[in-house]
Amino acid sequence: MLATRRQCRKVIADQGIMPHMTDSAVDSLDTLRQRIRDFAQARAWERYHTPKNLVMALSVEMAELLEPFQWLTAEQSQQLNAEQHEAVRQEIADVLIYLTRLADVLGIDPLEAAADKLAINARKYPVEQAYGNALKYSAHQTNQGSSDD
Repeated sequence: MLATRRQCRKVIADQGIMPHMTDSAVDSLDTLRQRIRDFAQARAWERYHTPKNLVMALSVEMAELLEPFQWLTAEQSQQLNAEQHEAVRQEIADVLIYLTRLADVLGIDPLEAAADKLAINARKYPVEQAYGNALKYSAHQTNQGSSDD
């Protein structure tokens, strides 16, 4: 996997798309955010990176992430071949890049937002009610009042 990442970065750098990077060049969300800012700034793309445009681009990339899984069974989706795996890997990267840029433009700390959302979800889906099922939280609330005590 690391060798594939190095090769991919080398090809991109050799094409002049991005400068050569070391393996540790993107080792945190802050570093990724700055790399994306620098990438956009070097191309004078900031004016295009409005929240509306970024959300639309993110939606397109999410749709592209769906494509390798289209028509696969649940079992097949867990056993991707190398080509499918790389396609998914590339689309996950695109989604992460656009999501990180959107959060940056809107001044949202995605890690803080995710931590807050996990806390909200923990309250909505207490283990004793949600364990082993995929019901929406409102169904748990309905079931609470219909106990046969």
